[in-house]
Amino acid sequence: MLRIKEISKILFLAMVSLAIIIFVSCSNDDSDDQGQGTISSPVATAASEIAFTSFRANWDPVFRAGEYQLDVSDNAGFSSFLQGYENRSVNQLFETVSGLAQNTQYYYRVRAVVDGESSGNSNIIDVSTDTEITDDVTLKQAAENNFLVGVAVSAARTQIAAYDEVYKREFNSITAENDMKMASVFTGIDGSGNIIYDWSKVDALINYAETNGMNVHGHTLIWHRSVPEALENFAGTDQEFEDLIGQYINAVLTRYKGKINSWDVVNEAIDDDPAVQWRNTLFLQRMGENYVQKCFEFARAADPDVKLFYNDYNMTFDATKRGKVLMMVDNLKANNLIDGVGYQMHIDYNFPSRQEIQDATDELVAKDVLIHFAELDVKVNAVDDLTEFTAERSMAQAARVAEIVEIFNAIPQAQKYAITLWGLKDDDTWLIPENNGRPEWPLLFDASFEKKEAYFSFIKVLLD
Repeated sequence: MLRIKEISKILFLAMVSLAIIIFVSCSNDDSDDQGQGTISSPVATAASEIAFTSFRANWDPVFRAGEYQLDVSDNAGFSSFLQGYENRSVNQLFETVSGLAQNTQYYYRVRAVVDGESSGNSNIIDVSTDTEITDDVTLKQAAENNFLVGVAVSAARTQIAAYDEVYKREFNSITAENDMKMASVFTGIDGSGNIIYDWSKVDALINYAETNGMNVHGHTLIWHRSVPEALENFAGTDQEFEDLIGQYINAVLTRYKGKINSWDVVNEAIDDDPAVQWRNTLFLQRMGENYVQKCFEFARAADPDVKLFYNDYNMTFDATKRGKVLMMVDNLKANNLIDGVGYQMHIDYNFPSRQEIQDATDELVAKDVLIHFAELDVKVNAVDDLTEFTAERSMAQAARVAEIVEIFNAIPQAQKYAITLWGLKDDDTWLIPENNGRPEWPLLFDASFEKKEAYFSFIKVLLD
């Protein structure tokens, strides 16, 4: 019996020892899973947001990974890497890869990092950037026989070779950003009560357009923020003031009859206050509540063939203001005084929504007038969250530009007039001083005249 007990004890101790060995072994295995070579490798997934010079690399999460290492190459063997994309540290499950060539094959893979240790490589994903748009396809060529593509210019910039080259290559319509506003042309009143004019900048722009076969959209005859000092201080009667306005409009339209094809007759006359119809301007004070109609009447009488537009901002999302404008348009149209409306497209990359812009456009289409998407720029830093123009924000801007072109291109052909960019390149934008120096990148070309992703998206919509 004693021998049996001893044997049982030995067997029991052996079983306990085996259990301890198995436990320790399992514990060690669990620990090794967090070390080099035993961390689960990520699964890379298909690229998204593929554009002309960028794409977004994506991958699935790995348990406890706080970081990932991304490789991007132009060869499947990863014998070389794109600059900045070898072991690139990423703390999210995607990364926008930018600065790429068009119509080019790229490859990416990723590793997970847990407690400072890296996994093996993921599977390899291949992706091709969008098909190249050659220099033979420009903005104006993409929209040829469809609508005009315009840009805000100045007479001075047309004389600078770098601007001149891009203006002529890309655009078939120009709008004076400031040179045709009243304060630039109406320089005083002589002793006989006649207006003194400075035609030099307008003449220079007309000559430039004629030389290069460009349309000219006049901007603007009447605007409360461009009032000559002689009018501000005018001591004559209200009727004499109104006569001066009639004299001015007649002189401008007569001088440029057949040379300027359309005019913003009045700009931004509607008040932003929902309870108020007219902005309280000098023109309202001196000419009365029907001053807008009077200005259109002066313009129609001076040149019956020129296209007459009203132009205003916030029309894409402020339904109340838009309603007031469209009511005014109805009245003008009933008297054959208006041909088109300009919706200023000073918008953000994420506001207003596409549906709001579509609804606003549909309301204007219903008025059976020419439609001008005027003053287009797309802010990317409205909340001051950028210190540099990022690849992610560039792609978001490009997507927004594509939406605008898609909406405009779907307008009935007979009502399409133009899309006009409010400036050529980012460092020219009016938004920088308005925002007290906050950086902005709202246009289709960067400060070096290089085409941005938004430029290519504009064209792609029209070519697809």
